[in-house]
Amino acid sequence: MKETLASSSFISFALILSIVTGGEINASAAPLMSSISTATAATTATPIKHLVVIFQENVSYDHYFGTYPNATNPQGEPKFNAEPNTPSANGLTASLLKNNPNVVNPFRLDRSEAITCDMNHDYLAEQKAYHGGLVDKFVEYTSPTYPKSCTDEKHKEQVMGYFDGNTVTALWNYAQHFSMSDNSFGSTFGPSTLGAINLISGQTHGAIPPNNIAGDDNDVVNGTLIDDPDPTFDDCGQAQVLMTGKNIGDLLNAKNITWGWFQGGFEPTSITSHGKAVCGSATANMNLRDYIPDYIPHHEPFQYYKSTANPHHLPPTSVEMIGKADQANHQYDLTNFWNAVYSSNMPSVSFLKAPAYQDGHAGYSDPIDEQTFLVNTINKLQERPEWNSTAVIIAYDDSDGWYDHVMPPLVSQSNDPNHDFLFGPTKLCGNPPAGAYNDRCGYGPRLPLLVISPYAKVNFIDHQMTDQTSILRFIEDNWTLGRIGNQSFDEKAGLLTNMFEFTRGRQLADKLLLDPSTGLKISTITTTS
Repeated sequence: MKETLASSSFISFALILSIVTGGEINASAAPLMSSISTATAATTATPIKHLVVIFQENVSYDHYFGTYPNATNPQGEPKFNAEPNTPSANGLTASLLKNNPNVVNPFRLDRSEAITCDMNHDYLAEQKAYHGGLVDKFVEYTSPTYPKSCTDEKHKEQVMGYFDGNTVTALWNYAQHFSMSDNSFGSTFGPSTLGAINLISGQTHGAIPPNNIAGDDNDVVNGTLIDDPDPTFDDCGQAQVLMTGKNIGDLLNAKNITWGWFQGGFEPTSITSHGKAVCGSATANMNLRDYIPDYIPHHEPFQYYKSTANPHHLPPTSVEMIGKADQANHQYDLTNFWNAVYSSNMPSVSFLKAPAYQDGHAGYSDPIDEQTFLVNTINKLQERPEWNSTAVIIAYDDSDGWYDHVMPPLVSQSNDPNHDFLFGPTKLCGNPPAGAYNDRCGYGPRLPLLVISPYAKVNFIDHQMTDQTSILRFIEDNWTLGRIGNQSFDEKAGLLTNMFEFTRGRQLADKLLLDPSTGLKISTITTTS
């Protein structure tokens, strides 16, 4: 079903937007005006007044988009047919599919194979897989190392597997109607926590283990985080590491911009006699075999920083205070986001983290459970009046070690002989300049990145180089926050603005409603500019 709505010109819309957002709102304003969030009133460099970052887990670009926009379309699976004007993407060519330099050619994972093993995505292992640019050692270094059932030869080869538009159907449809990048990278090599920390600060250096003693080789090296220890300021974790320095929350607080990190399972299921939170909620994934804890502490980056942590998982004091400074300190359960949205109190900047079974992480989640979360979230956001000033970014924390054929550009060099190996045992990860922080070898693997918004370009693929901190930089620039400093990657980050069209209205697909189970279109609502 396709519905066409009459609309005014983009100029008229911009004029209305400026009138609504330009004035001050005080306590004596009419009820309609008092319901408008402070985020809407904030001055921004673009028409985007509400940014929602959906931060998912462990997917390389080729793993989800390697054959985009060409799907196999077997009988009984959701069918994907690309628009005739779809631009070309840097994906898996016929040569890479049939004569790959790895010991196994890439192969399609069927929708029935959505449950997979978790690959090895350690900082060192990922560097070795890229083998100095030959990109030919994925089976040897990033194939699964545990559990034992995943370490036989068949499961080791799974690292070369990819899904297409018959499984990740919603993401392919979003790419058709909005903007996608095929040249966006993790800021460094390594696992989830590094990606999450880079998203909010661009700086994995400044990590301090408990009692300020040296961490083991799997956590902190030379003061830099290289693995997945739990945050110190979190009752539901093991209090392993804290981060020093600034993050984007500090910059937003300094300008009184409303914001929050909203994560599934953050709300405690109980409180101990000592006042500590217990995060005990769990949900079965589509495999119906395992109940997965909804909350994973090392996926919550703001809990590593004392300035932005909510150690006891305290709730907001009221719906009106969501996004503002109170006992929750901007750290919330995912349900709090929707409470704020439906109370017309949507923060200016919102980071959404799915409950673990829906975050896409191989081993305990999958692309179909993930799709349900993504589509339900985006469908609901598109139905809100704030949609006309909203952008949604879908991004990922790391590649999980899945094969991607693009050698990442060397933007940050590191010469730690024990943990760097991108160019072999002598050249390591290049030669960093004097004073540069070690163990931040990057960029890391190529990752999916999509922008969904009334201002996103239509059926557009951005080839400009970006990384996880490009999201950080967009927030800094849009709300005029300044930079993190201290060698943060935000200084180097490519801009996301090429994925937007701010000067005129979109020609089609202002809204794209999808079926969460299949990823297929329910309706497309279009406007004319």
